Amino acid sequence: MSGGSEEVPFARPWLAGGEAEAVAEVLASGWLTQGPRVEEFERRFAERVGAAEAVATTSCTTALHLALHALGVGPGDEVVVPSLSFIATANAVWQCGARPAFADIDPRTYNLDPRAAAAAVGPRTKAIVPVHQIGLPADMDAFAGLAERFGVAIVEDAACAIGARHRGRPIGSLGFPACFSFHPRKVVTCGEGGMIATSDPALAERLRRLRQHSMDRSALDRHAARRVVIEGYPERGFNYRMTDLQAAVGLRQLEALDFILAERRRLAHRYNEALAGVPGVELPHDPAYAERTWQSYPLRVGPDAPLGARELMDALLAEGIRTRPGVMAIHLEDAYAEEGLRLPHTEAAAREVVLLPLFPGLKDDEQDRVTGAVRRLLAGVPAGAVRSAGP
Repeated sequence: MSGGSEEVPFARPWLAGGEAEAVAEVLASGWLTQGPRVEEFERRFAERVGAAEAVATTSCTTALHLALHALGVGPGDEVVVPSLSFIATANAVWQCGARPAFADIDPRTYNLDPRAAAAAVGPRTKAIVPVHQIGLPADMDAFAGLAERFGVAIVEDAACAIGARHRGRPIGSLGFPACFSFHPRKVVTCGEGGMIATSDPALAERLRRLRQHSMDRSALDRHAARRVVIEGYPERGFNYRMTDLQAAVGLRQLEALDFILAERRRLAHRYNEALAGVPGVELPHDPAYAERTWQSYPLRVGPDAPLGARELMDALLAEGIRTRPGVMAIHLEDAYAEEGLRLPHTEAAAREVVLLPLFPGLKDDEQDRVTGAVRRLLAGVPAGAVRSAGP
């Protein structure tokens, strides 16, 4: 670490205050598992994203699995997914017994390319999962067209996208099941947890049964009944219940969401201003249809830069600045490697993108330290080497 400076972390959850008191209230109530706080969190979340219903789960991965399962994805089916995503996107398909069919990305947005997705659709395709990568909505008009053209389901991997908008509409309100994450690196957090937003009340009802072993009467129903209630199990299900402890934290986080989003936008704007014109790099592309959450700030280090992405990350770490590689390419991992599968835009993005620190609570002088180091480390390249993502 250079000069004894304190380390600049890559990410840190924003706790606005009141979370500990909310958890203490749940502990005092004696109802710790899925109960009244989860019910309230679901209602507030649905209101926030403009959905008819929201169904809480243990994680975004289990939300994706549950949504795909409920839509009929099973053994022998295929689901088109981007390879440029966290491996959970593919794992949720595998957990259904289906095969993830990987497709390439748009090199400017890092989201699944609708044309590549269409080319990957085959006779066994049951669904397509566009990912709103690092909080930037995918081109959902195009995916809605693919759903109609091919007769397949759409499930949105919206892990990073609470608060994002597509043509002015909140992600979660577009009519498809949308799955969100509350991991500490996401926009809001419960520690762990997930949520499925849906416009279909019947689907929401089934999802609520499935997440609790397909029990046909909830614990809240049984507790409120004035006679003994014996539940039934009409189908096989899962144990994907969120706890009231997590939901209590989530409710406080929702109250802080507007501030969190505004602060992320402010920090991203400062990065854009400070890094504009740095030779050999591309700044993030913002399509006109989308309003992103800035869950992460992706800086693309092109082949003309004096340092590669991994070399830049190592150099920044030596100065006490933590970064992360750009989103992984799942098809290059041993778990999902397919001989002969080439996705050039995905592979280039996984190789060249660095995620810089961005979180509410990142101080301006810490961010200035990051941008100063990036500019210095990438100095010395002729101006003609600058590449911009452009409109």
